[in-house]
Amino acid sequence: MIRNLADKIRPTLIDEIQNINESFPKKLQSSLILYGPPGSGKTTYAKAMIKSANIPHFSLTAVETGTQSFKDIFQKATPSEPIIIHVDEIHHFNKSQQDIFLPHIEKGSIILIGTTTENPSFTLRPALLSRCRVLTFQQHSETSLKLILDRAENFIGKRLNLSDDAKLLLFQMAAGDARYFLNMVEELYNGSQDENITVDTVSKILSGRQAIYDKAGDAHYSLISAFHKSIRGSDANAALYWYARMLEGGENPLYIARRIVRIAVEDIGLADPNALTQAISAQQAYAFLGSPEGELAIAQAVIYMATAPKSNAAYTAYKLSRKLASDTRNTVPPKHIINAPTQFMKDQGFFKDYIYDHDTPNCFSGQNYFPDEFKNRPDIYKPVERGYEREINKRLKYWNNLRKSKN
Repeated sequence: MIRNLADKIRPTLIDEIQNINESFPKKLQSSLILYGPPGSGKTTYAKAMIKSANIPHFSLTAVETGTQSFKDIFQKATPSEPIIIHVDEIHHFNKSQQDIFLPHIEKGSIILIGTTTENPSFTLRPALLSRCRVLTFQQHSETSLKLILDRAENFIGKRLNLSDDAKLLLFQMAAGDARYFLNMVEELYNGSQDENITVDTVSKILSGRQAIYDKAGDAHYSLISAFHKSIRGSDANAALYWYARMLEGGENPLYIARRIVRIAVEDIGLADPNALTQAISAQQAYAFLGSPEGELAIAQAVIYMATAPKSNAAYTAYKLSRKLASDTRNTVPPKHIINAPTQFMKDQGFFKDYIYDHDTPNCFSGQNYFPDEFKNRPDIYKPVERGYEREINKRLKYWNNLRKSKN
């Protein structure tokens, strides 16, 4: 019976680690933050760096260790006799807890090695990041997983006779996670009685793995970003793929539906006014039907959004109008468009010379509706020559010509 295979064959030397590149230091000269997905080699690299440094060290996890434990350790360290502190899952410390490391890193009494699966730019204090070198680990490639399999087979002294299809399935199930990959290899060694291991054998021994997807972590933001940009880029196939990836990871379909509503107003806008109706309808259909039927309604909305004409003119106009309003917040409307319910206001000139547009031949008076302080009429909304906005553009040009003829 084979047990703890991943720990037993863990590389102990930097040169033995598969998943690092030439830019990674081979000697520990400064504090490090090791960032990457599970099973990408962060802990292996940290252990190898600690071993090569050959100075006192402490390995702790932020999930289980309080700040008092670190303060006790700090008392044992001096600039002349520094120590290494390896903190696993350092992102679990809040921003104030992270501050305890700063003075000790600054004076050189500790060398910090922090590992995290969360984007450090979001979870770690800038002050801490500025004192550390951040190394980014990637998921293992199929090539590196093959080398890890060779290492396991050499350690055990027995080949795992996988068919090509079974080996490919194993790589796909690992999803770049070396630890999980070796756990599956261990199960296959312990559970397989066949000389030749086929896809069916793998399926019987190993249960399917859920996609790597932390609904509150990096994968959540990465996949929704890929989804949004695929729709913006009018690639329905890619948009459906990322939609399916999020569903496979257990994402709440209503979260995706909300993003589609945002896409309808941000990236499509009035180029296709029906996009917002489609987005809201998909959300309502899912709320009414639930899963899995309601997911089809969202898929239909995904296709509609991806294939709709695109325009961010309304979105851009909204941002511009907010900035203009902020910059001119103390200006008042011109008197002629302010109602005068009292005689005093009438005497002050309010509502004087206002023209009721419906009484004009073209239902267009061409009056000024901006504050009198505006010397030039702001051009805020600029529709594109796509979809329905092409028609809107024609109307705006028509009214602009009428306005010029009246002035």
